[in-house]
Amino acid sequence: MEIANNDVLLLPERPTNLACDVLVIGGGPSGASAAFWLASNGYDTLLVEKKTFPREKTCGDGLTPRSLRQLFDMGMTEPLSFAHKYFGLRTRAFGKELTMDWPKVPGLPEHGYVITRYDLDELVLANTEKTGAKVWQACEAIAAEPKEDHVKILVKDKQRDTVSEITARYLIIAEGANARIGRSLQVKRNRQLPFGLAIRGYYSSPRSHDPYIESQLDIRDENNLLLPGYGWIFPLGDGRVNVGIGLVSTMAKWKEVNTTNLLNTFTRQAPSSWGLSPESRIGEPTGGKLPMGMSSSHLVGQRYLVVGDAGGLINPFNGEGIAYGYESGRLAAAAISEAFAGDNPALLYGYNDMLDMHYGSYYKVARLFLRLMGNPEVLRILISTGMYSKTVMTILLKIMSNLMSEDDIGIAETILKVAAKLSKNIPE
Repeated sequence: MEIANNDVLLLPERPTNLACDVLVIGGGPSGASAAFWLASNGYDTLLVEKKTFPREKTCGDGLTPRSLRQLFDMGMTEPLSFAHKYFGLRTRAFGKELTMDWPKVPGLPEHGYVITRYDLDELVLANTEKTGAKVWQACEAIAAEPKEDHVKILVKDKQRDTVSEITARYLIIAEGANARIGRSLQVKRNRQLPFGLAIRGYYSSPRSHDPYIESQLDIRDENNLLLPGYGWIFPLGDGRVNVGIGLVSTMAKWKEVNTTNLLNTFTRQAPSSWGLSPESRIGEPTGGKLPMGMSSSHLVGQRYLVVGDAGGLINPFNGEGIAYGYESGRLAAAAISEAFAGDNPALLYGYNDMLDMHYGSYYKVARLFLRLMGNPEVLRILISTGMYSKTVMTILLKIMSNLMSEDDIGIAETILKVAAKLSKNIPE
């Protein structure tokens, strides 16, 4: 007699009907963060993730001090101690090079880590599970229906080939940029706002233990045309470096850009000491679009919240999404806690105010700068001028990484005024 698949037979049964306080869709940074903080505060939390961790994830793999602050607050200091530590940014443009340490900001570490999302996301999700959150991997939310006093979610278990009906008091959508459930609930991206295009690959390198990450600000295509964006080389400390290109859609004819060719051009132009070549490349590069600058609307609905990339919360200045995933997940957990405490679902709308307070003005500045960067001449002037002054570039590093302290608010306001004035002189 033929025996059925042993892997399936050994899987513990999952209920076809389940009730919980909060269901979180997605196990990446925003979902894991939201589930961690909710479970830590005693809420019955279920997280469903359609993939099985560890899994590959296209990303630059760089963690800034903002990301580390959130990870350390979640008790991840020791689990991340093996990751490659770096202390700042080395930037190159127009034949010049500047090296800058991370700025000293109260409450934030003065270093970052480079660690693959393959390792990072598994570690963070396992840490979340230790708080008491239930985690179902290889399970995809296929439908969600908000009701007056709950949300009904259908979850398909890919391994068991079953469907469970989950009844949750509240729902957090942390699906990432494609956000299938989010779209079904009318979460929409404003297509008039700029987005990012990125591609990255791994290379073996003799400088894998370099203590600084590196960026190239004057990236050019095969025709030597200056493009709005930057190239990066992030050392992983294990013999590999993460190499990539990020562009913004404010440039003319962005649809015609072949990012694979551009990445190849960038690696040829990189300093030879990194040892980048077709022979040192490990696997095929991968890429995609990045929704940025709070570009999505309807992030709060009847008993649900949208976090991270699903809400278009990536930093437009530098394409960083990890920190904003952890932060928005934590903010969503706080908003849901308030709704529970007040026994009032309308308190969820306080999440909009939280996002506006944390990111509203900053992202407004960033969107204006992306518009400026779409003009090659303005881009050349801004970068070439900045490279002559380490003081100016250090200030820009603080702004672009969102590491401004209270003392820097005046600088940010000045930049907003200058950016607004300059943008009026740029043709649509």
